[in-house]
Amino acid sequence: MQHRNLGSQGLRVSALGLGIMGMSMAYGASDKDESIATIRRAHELGIDFFDTAELYGSGAGSNEILLGEAVEEFRDEVVLATKFGFDMTAEPLGSGFDSRPENIRKVAENSLRHLRSDHIDLFYQHISDPAVPVEEVAGVVGELIAEGKVKYFGLSNVGPHYIRRAHAVTPVSVLQYEYSLFEREVEEKILPVLRELGIGLVPYSPLGRGFLAGQIKPAGAYAADDMRNWDERWQGENHTYNVHAVEQLKGLAGALGVTTAQLSLAWLLAQGEDVAPIPGTRSTKRLKENADALDVRLSAADLARITEILPHGSAGSRYPAALLHSFTTD
Repeated sequence: MQHRNLGSQGLRVSALGLGIMGMSMAYGASDKDESIATIRRAHELGIDFFDTAELYGSGAGSNEILLGEAVEEFRDEVVLATKFGFDMTAEPLGSGFDSRPENIRKVAENSLRHLRSDHIDLFYQHISDPAVPVEEVAGVVGELIAEGKVKYFGLSNVGPHYIRRAHAVTPVSVLQYEYSLFEREVEEKILPVLRELGIGLVPYSPLGRGFLAGQIKPAGAYAADDMRNWDERWQGENHTYNVHAVEQLKGLAGALGVTTAQLSLAWLLAQGEDVAPIPGTRSTKRLKENADALDVRLSAADLARITEILPHGSAGSRYPAALLHSFTTD
């Protein structure tokens, strides 16, 4: 397994991680035994970077509990990342923020218990809280690092100014942000700042929530609790445009003897040694397919052709307008 260094504080992870969220929410019903088997198979394949959050699941840290159970026998061989920052009492879940120092500490203690661990490898602020200055957030995480409860500090879904302010208080190792052939927003203003400051990038939804892996049914064909029902990329003309783009990618992938998912992940891995995507899957078969993307080598001509097919990302926004403010914190 290839490994990459993220940030300047010593964090080293497998070049491809595994996102756990979909095992508990957002993509319809899942099977616990299959999810645990997938996590353990990932470890067998050399994947040692697993991503969860307090928010994921039906509440009470259910996704963290799943991950903690799955990795208990090899906890010291893996990097566990989790997140704080939401008000878990707000309705609907995910609509309120809470990065007050006392809540950060409470989440940390809960996460340690859920993950069956004495430390959190990577602790992200999941979303910015307009009521709490980032300097205060970074200060509390710095205290948790000094206490040995957390190893590395991460941010998620925030912009350059916010990153600089946090990094000045407690060094940030990683920014987590949506990044894929479908979502290129991070490239213009955020990625240059990360590289200036020596911060790694962890792209989530690197396969466009399954669209780049062939999950291209129209929105109404998904289960009612599947987020692809409201994602604009699955709607009307957006869906038609995106299907056409993926069909072109599929043709290129076929000529190279790989799948569209492998082509998409190989493109992302080629964007820099400081990039470590975390595709999510509940299938051991899909997991192996994703892992094999690490063996795909794309030529300059291949990369140019991919950019030609999707020069600016997908058609359709990744989030509804009501949530966009949370992802543009400067």
